[in-house]
Amino acid sequence: MSTAPAASTRAPARRVLAVVVLVPVLAALALWAFAWPAARTAPRDLPIGVAGPAAATAQLDERLRQREGAFEIHHYDDEAAARAAIEDRTVYGAVVVTARGPELLTASAASPVAAQLLQQAVAERAAAEGTEVRTVDVVAAPAKDPRGAALNASVLPLALAGIAAGSVVTLLGLRGLRAAMALAGAAALVGMVAVALAHSWLGVLTGDWWAEAATLGLSTLAVSAAVAGCAALIGPAGLGLMAFTVMFLGNPFSGAASAPQMLPEPAGVIGQWLPPGAGTTLLRSVSFFDGAAATGPALTLTWWAALGLGAVLLGDAMKARGKGADPAAEREPALAG
Repeated sequence: MSTAPAASTRAPARRVLAVVVLVPVLAALALWAFAWPAARTAPRDLPIGVAGPAAATAQLDERLRQREGAFEIHHYDDEAAARAAIEDRTVYGAVVVTARGPELLTASAASPVAAQLLQQAVAERAAAEGTEVRTVDVVAAPAKDPRGAALNASVLPLALAGIAAGSVVTLLGLRGLRAAMALAGAAALVGMVAVALAHSWLGVLTGDWWAEAATLGLSTLAVSAAVAGCAALIGPAGLGLMAFTVMFLGNPFSGAASAPQMLPEPAGVIGQWLPPGAGTTLLRSVSFFDGAAATGPALTLTWWAALGLGAVLLGDAMKARGKGADPAAEREPALAG
């Protein structure tokens, strides 16, 4: 008779212990995920170009390679080829050797942090040699967002919108085709509202309005479909699993504040496999570079959305099959009797 009260008192104690242990663990994970990439931001095989005759660029090439592992150097014949590579998002910038002296081409729209890093690196070398470097911003960031702060700030709200949409669809009990339609409709509206704010009102996006809306909508759908699909297959735990993946990995590993090549390995690579990183890269391409290098991130987002919606439909089919099998199981004992 004394075992029941003891058991009832142990249950709340275990819950308190779980909370006391779980909260610090989550705090440690959050600090690791957000602080580690920020504290270790540095160029790691950052693609840059060197343009000019081979004899003239040999010394420059050697000096850049002294920073082992920092730069991935691409060689171009002249300034026009280097500009084309920047506009195609092949490199983040280029140093052109001319008769007047070195000239630095940057693209602050691709990454203000990378552009500033290149300016500092080249300026230091030029100061040591007693020369001046002329800097040209080939693809400049918008005048209303020169540091890319607005673009970086948009990653978290869009991730939250996707998590919220997937969670609401799951908690409301929507399944199958209705759930897929609700997710697609919500993502489309989020994309249009986000572009109305960022493009039409704030002026921090400068590309095609509908292409930007499609990008933001697809980014939201990739997250919301993954959340709802995971929950449809494994239950409520799927909500927490995907929320953790998007918030603690996708958001800090997206490279929105700098560039994927400036995050510690393998954070930059992982971030581009997840919706926030792929969405940020795609948004830069369609908004500032006329869609250059958009295929990869667009396919990544499409796969996330397709697999998530497929999981939603599969989960509904599995539940329907399970319910259909129950009446047959109940009739068997009656027929045997």
